[in-house]
Order: sequence, then structure tokens, then C-alpha cells
Amino acid sequence: MKRNIFMTTLLVFGLALFSGCASMHTWPDHERSAENKMVIIQEKIGEGLKTGTLNPDQSQMFLTTLKGIRIDYAQLRDKKIPQDQWNILHRRLDVLGEEITRASARPARIDEPRNGDRIVTLQMRIDDGRTNGRLPQTEGREFQARLDSIRREYLRMTEDGRYATSEERTDISRRLDSLVTDLNRFR
Repeated sequence: MKRNIFMTTLLVFGLALFSGCASMHTWPDHERSAENKMVIIQEKIGEGLKTGTLNPDQSQMFLTTLKGIRIDYAQLRDKKIPQDQWNILHRRLDVLGEEITRASARPARIDEPRNGDRIVTLQMRIDDGRTNGRLPQTEGREFQARLDSIRREYLRMTEDGRYATSEERTDISRRLDSLVTDLNRFR
């Protein structure tokens, strides 16, 4: 009888301990869901490149955007910050996922490499500046937002396999020039 009471007590204690540990929030949901979204986006990019629905330039642009988001994610992770910061990161991931889906749905073609290459190069410069601390956090976010806007406009102009008009290419090029000028202040 004493053994049954001991075993029951041990079982109750074990269950209480286990349920307490199981309910501990060791990895916040916003971090886990952001990580999951990044993995899914990376897989979408790889699959698009593998199947040919994304050309190498598009894949590189998406990967560099994802890399920038990963940098921001690393800065937010394991810190107590307002929920709206996580919401912004999640929105960026959602927008990137939607852009990849749209780009994968249209036929692959050879794009005008000049502006596309410049976008990729600028993304690498922004990422590098943010990583090594040459770009202050506020300016880094502003530059990233400007580049994301240019990238979205560039992808919108070339969707459905259409070629951008001369005016559209000139506008994108002008906006990229302005961003380069502003970025050069932080060398």
C-alpha cells in the first residue's frame, strides 16, 4: 500500500514537473514563426531556381533581401522589444514571400541586367554596412526600405514577361543613383 502511495505521489510530482516545463515559453512564437517563414522563403527561392521559374538574377535579389531580413532578425532575437518590431519583420517576410510567388508564376526571361545587378550590388553594400557597423541603425533601415521599394517597383515593371519602358528604366536608374549617393556618405 505504501508503495502505491509512493508511486502515485511520484507520478503526480513527475507530471506536475513535466507540465511546468512543457508550458515554459523557451522560444517565443514570433521568433519561431519568423524562422519558419525564412526557411520556407529560402526553399521557394531554391525551388524556383531549380525549376527555372526564377532566373538567377531574381533568385539573387530575393536571397539578398532575405539576408537583410535575417540581419534584422538576429538583432531582434533574444531581446525584449515591442511587438510592433516583430510585426514589421513578419510583414517584410510576407511581402518577400508574395513577391517570390508572383515572380515564380510568370514566365522566365532574360531581364535588363543593369538595374537588376545594381539592386543586388546595393543590397550587398547595405548588408555589409549594417553588419560591420559603418551604417547607423536608423540610416540602415531607411536605405533598406528605399531599396525594397525600388526592387518592388522593378519587379512590378517586369512582371508577366514584359519589358520596362525606357522611362521606367530611367526612373529606376535615377532612384538607384540617389540611393548610391546617399550610401556613399557612410563609407
